[in-house]
Amino acid sequence: MGGFPSVELWENVLDLARGRRVLVDRTASPQYGEAIELPGELTDLSFYPWPPENLRELALGSDVILVCGGNTANMLAVWRLHGFDRILREAWESGVVLAGWSAGLICWFEAGITDSFGPQLEGMRDGLGFLPGSACPHYDTEEERRPVYTELVANGFPAGIALDDAAAARFAGTDLVEVVTSSPDARGHGVGPDGEAPLAVRVL
Repeated sequence: MGGFPSVELWENVLDLARGRRVLVDRTASPQYGEAIELPGELTDLSFYPWPPENLRELALGSDVILVCGGNTANMLAVWRLHGFDRILREAWESGVVLAGWSAGLICWFEAGITDSFGPQLEGMRDGLGFLPGSACPHYDTEEERRPVYTELVANGFPAGIALDDAAAARFAGTDLVEVVTSSPDARGHGVGPDGEAPLAVRVL
């Protein structure tokens, strides 16, 4: 998802899952402690001051793992330090739906556009690599996203997908199935070396 999900987008995610048990990971933004108001049976996951002893059981026992926005690079470092990257792959392969917005979009791909290293946007090639190529969130709300992403891809950065804030991409395995939106104005874009092309969308 490009941005924080609307109820319509989130219910669409839950419809794809085998149940409504949601593990919420805020490793990318641990400073924000307010509750997330979304449908489902939400359980917060924290690696601070240390990860829970039943980390693997929590992940594999969930129907959805929701990754919140924030600092993608910091989040990936914490995950890898505690082996959560491997647990996430195991969960994904066992049928748990993996979802997220912003950092929670970028992390599943090989690469992404991030402000993890400062206010400037940069390309990062350190994603989990569950999905091939790259991703860019906030395509319609942060004016630097489009020019930075298209220029990087034109110069050899992995091609990929860009999502407006009210758009979400659904993958089955590594195949893009569809882009859904909660707004008729929201779009998804395929971005390659020759520029960008709009993707077909389904408005919820």
